[in-house]
Amino acid sequence: MACCSATVITVGELAVNNGTRYMPISQWAWQYNRANLGNDLSAAFIVVVLLIPQSLAYALLAGVPAEVGLYASIFPLVVYAMFGTSRTLSVGPVAVVSLMTATALGKVAAQGSADYLSAAIALSLLSGVFLLVMGLFRLGFIANFLSHSVISGFITASAVIIALSQLKHIMGVSAQGDNVAELSLSLLGNIHNVNLATMAIGISVVLFLFFSKKYAGYFFQCIGFSKKNASSLSKAAPIVGVVASIVVAFLMDAPANNVALVGAIPSGLPGLGLTIPSWSLIQELSVPALLISIIGYVESVSVGKTLAAKRRQRIDTNQELIGLGVANIASSVSGAFPVTGGFSRSVVNFEAGAVTQAASIFAAIGIAVATLFLTPLLYFLPKATLAATIIVAVLSLVDMSIFKKTWTFAKSDFVAVLVTIIVTLILGVEVGVSCGIAASIALHLYRTSKPHIAEVGLIEGTEHFRNVRRYHVSTTPDILCLRPDESLFFANASYLEDVIYEAIFQRDQIAHVVLMCSAINEIDLSALEALEAINTQLREQGVKLHLSEVKGPVMDNLQRSGFLDELSGNIFLTQFDAFNSIKQSGLAL
Repeated sequence: MACCSATVITVGELAVNNGTRYMPISQWAWQYNRANLGNDLSAAFIVVVLLIPQSLAYALLAGVPAEVGLYASIFPLVVYAMFGTSRTLSVGPVAVVSLMTATALGKVAAQGSADYLSAAIALSLLSGVFLLVMGLFRLGFIANFLSHSVISGFITASAVIIALSQLKHIMGVSAQGDNVAELSLSLLGNIHNVNLATMAIGISVVLFLFFSKKYAGYFFQCIGFSKKNASSLSKAAPIVGVVASIVVAFLMDAPANNVALVGAIPSGLPGLGLTIPSWSLIQELSVPALLISIIGYVESVSVGKTLAAKRRQRIDTNQELIGLGVANIASSVSGAFPVTGGFSRSVVNFEAGAVTQAASIFAAIGIAVATLFLTPLLYFLPKATLAATIIVAVLSLVDMSIFKKTWTFAKSDFVAVLVTIIVTLILGVEVGVSCGIAASIALHLYRTSKPHIAEVGLIEGTEHFRNVRRYHVSTTPDILCLRPDESLFFANASYLEDVIYEAIFQRDQIAHVVLMCSAINEIDLSALEALEAINTQLREQGVKLHLSEVKGPVMDNLQRSGFLDELSGNIFLTQFDAFNSIKQSGLAL
């Protein structure tokens, strides 16, 4: 009876388990306490200070009205807090996704028009649907097919384009373009129209933010603040830059000096409503929405995994797709553009002491309060200040060390990164991200199509077999022992054939080929057909094919296929057994 009672699951436990799976908020909500509340509130305050200028700036980058950036930082944060699995990831507008949004929308509507904003809302909805569908079909593994080095190269190139695109606001001129060449030519063509007052404000804010980023924490420590408090206070630099530039713009009568301002920002919360886009708009935005979904997901998961590992937590990649999907749908419902997990705000949230996603909910409340009451104060905010905020933020994403790392470690990675960066800079982000995805897949296929296949020999005095090129080993002239260090499938099956046939051609004395299968986890139909061809070809030449250390699932498949009945040689439990049995039976010379 005791045994039976131990297996009973109550209705309450079942509800909690299901809630944990589909609503990750239940993992921490029931144990929430006063200590967590204090940590999350303080983190939320710091994040709000960072988010207000960032949200306005990324709205400028995406080409939508300033208030839309604030809208994108309210409802999506609350929804992700319920469905996301990262405790500290902060969702909202980010630089790369905002740039991709502007690039996509520029092809379907004129910036500043009602159609442009409608397209932004549709793009967010489509991105959310793509992410949600991928999550429901448990396609979180797609992040594994995108090379980290290639994505780093794409983000580096995108950061350069973003920074270059914001120079027009710093200079106070008009400029258009989706790539480095177009932007550079446009800026040079309008350089005679530079507004000195605008440039003075923009450069001053850039310098202030750079110096604050580097020295503000040290300054606050020198005047008596603790290291943690000094770090928190230094995060307020963007809001200080905003306030200072508003005061300067007001005192200098910015409109009279033709300094571009944010202007009137409507107060109040966004109206909620789901707008289904037309079929023609869906067709135009589907590919950009898919690309935005993939890049946003990869960036978000990378940040989420890094922060979770620091606290010995984990995130569910499939549930993250769902969390980001519903966050983007929520952004669309609130009249905003695509969002994802941001690096800078997530790190700030983490370092500020956030314990749970309640910090994001509190941050959303803070942004909502700012949207209700503070927007009139932003009328005199120069666009150059927002551009400066973007430039300083994205330049931290530029990682030139990727060239040295990839050149030193793997030349193929270096080529892929270089091609991705060049294509992105020359042809723009959409082509660049497509190139990056293609390069990642090509790298994977290239490496698996030519797997490492080592000829192995016995280390004297042991039962271990190692690469003949790396160790002093014992071999027998008529026994060829090969160890493929990869599962066998359609892309690399013919390469295994080539290696074996080349060895047979070079060494006439070979009478036995032993495939050491310790690294083979799977054999597909194409690889099976290749093994059958190898077995037949070798048998016709008087050479026997043997297998050793075959894993259980692989053995099951080989038995079902009937291949083992046709195998000219034998199956051995270990490579040592194979080597010794062939020698001791007198089969070998």
